[in-house]
Amino acid sequence: MSATQRQKQFDMNRSRANNLASSGTGSGNNNNTTGSTKNVVSPQHNQRKLQISMERLQVQQPNTSRRAAGSNWMAAAGGGAAADGSENQEAKAAESAPLSKSARMRMKKKAHRNRYLAMDCEMVGVGHNGQDDMLARVSIVNRVGQVLLDKYVKPRMEVTDYRTSVSGIRPQDIANGEDFATVQNEVVKLLHGRILVGHGLGNDLAVLSIRHPIHDIRDTSRYKPLCKLVSNAHTPSLKRLTMAVLGQEIQTGEHNSVEDAFAAMSIYKRVAADWEKYLEKKRHQQQHF
Repeated sequence: MSATQRQKQFDMNRSRANNLASSGTGSGNNNNTTGSTKNVVSPQHNQRKLQISMERLQVQQPNTSRRAAGSNWMAAAGGGAAADGSENQEAKAAESAPLSKSARMRMKKKAHRNRYLAMDCEMVGVGHNGQDDMLARVSIVNRVGQVLLDKYVKPRMEVTDYRTSVSGIRPQDIANGEDFATVQNEVVKLLHGRILVGHGLGNDLAVLSIRHPIHDIRDTSRYKPLCKLVSNAHTPSLKRLTMAVLGQEIQTGEHNSVEDAFAAMSIYKRVAADWEKYLEKKRHQQQHF
């Protein structure tokens, strides 16, 4: 090959190489342009993305720490209403749920125990030579002897005879006692709708300045069949009745109103069936006259 031909071949190769280089550069530029076009985000797209983020931020629930919120963590997390609702539903379900047989029996026994209450009062003397009575202590027990009330009462007048040998009351007992009106109100509420048992209840109700329905009173000093049996129709003392009916000795010294109330209740329980038949017979006879 001549020098001229070799020169032409060289020029052709160089020209071809330049063309390839320029085409590669052009395609590279085109790719960069395309890539840059793909990476460029329009302002509208950015604005929409920001709007979506703001909306998500508005509805996002607070990330509440249970430990930091303590016992109110459910309310702090926005679950307070749901919790209250579930608690109310559970409470309603508990109320509407039927009681078991054992639970009904317990309620029935409790109501029966507290249907009959026995009361006894201790008095001190006021007025000239302590001849008038004033309430110093009142005790109420239920059918099984459980003490429901036992209160000393603050004197409303000057005490002229504490009658300690019988009443068991001493000055310090009633000096810090409760007000008469407060104790009276408690007794009235406790006796409401109940059968009242006792001995000489007329005196006890009088010093309390209250009344009780006559058909709801069971006074062991006024039950005629018992009085005939024990004291030949005379009014027997509680001490004598207790010994005759129960074979127990009480009031060996100072009286105790809790002990006396339970003694009266025990006497009533011993003769309750006959007593209630006796009262029913009297009511039946009164209806026919």
